[in-house]
Amino acid sequence: MANNYSCVIVDDEQDACDLLKNRITDLYNHIKVTATYLSWAEALQGLRENKTDLLFLDISMPGKTGIEILHMLPQLDCEIIFVTAHEQYALDAFAFSTSGYILKPVKDQLLVKATDKAIERIEHKRLARQSKEAKEAHPLLNEKIGVPGNSGIDYVTLSDIMYLESVNKCTRIVTTKAEFLSSFQIGKFKEHVNRLPFFQVHRSYIINLNYIQSYKSIGTIVMANRTEIPVSRAERTEFLKIFNSEF
Repeated sequence: MANNYSCVIVDDEQDACDLLKNRITDLYNHIKVTATYLSWAEALQGLRENKTDLLFLDISMPGKTGIEILHMLPQLDCEIIFVTAHEQYALDAFAFSTSGYILKPVKDQLLVKATDKAIERIEHKRLARQSKEAKEAHPLLNEKIGVPGNSGIDYVTLSDIMYLESVNKCTRIVTTKAEFLSSFQIGKFKEHVNRLPFFQVHRSYIINLNYIQSYKSIGTIVMANRTEIPVSRAERTEFLKIFNSEF
């Protein structure tokens, strides 16, 4: 299951907006085009007032260029993909650390490459934000634990752990940054996290509740990294009580 993303298109040509919107909609069912703007003034106001995950931005437009618009929005927090008929703006565009620079007419393979890169960067930012919020809500999550492995000990911050998985009497620790395999069984880790926002949803899985993306009525949890984890029937009722939800 994919996460959902909002998207804005800025281009002074209605046909270009419509064409790009249709291509995005056809290629990605989890990206919603929330607005299209045909002038720099509309775009400036809209982007100031409404947040978006992803911005497709033309460069050469009447009045002000797309690059000038970005200079007027220093606090803009979204991934940017330039879509333009002009090659000569590429160096100026990449000063904004964009996810892509696509020349018109837009080819699907280049659109997908840039969009996939943008989604990956959005996910990294979301995970970083979730980790920061978790640390602020639970100060103990700032603590580190030692994870013994074959080559030594890795030290992992508790708030970075997304879930623990039992694998052949060992434990796989999946964090926001990396994965580790510990020679300790999962029960040993449960002792470290039982006072924190972790929940054992299955005999083989302990999850960090801060990284839950969604719950499926078939009995699986989708984590922030899109991994699906089963919830055992024995734990399902207790798990759902945490969120006071009915499914």
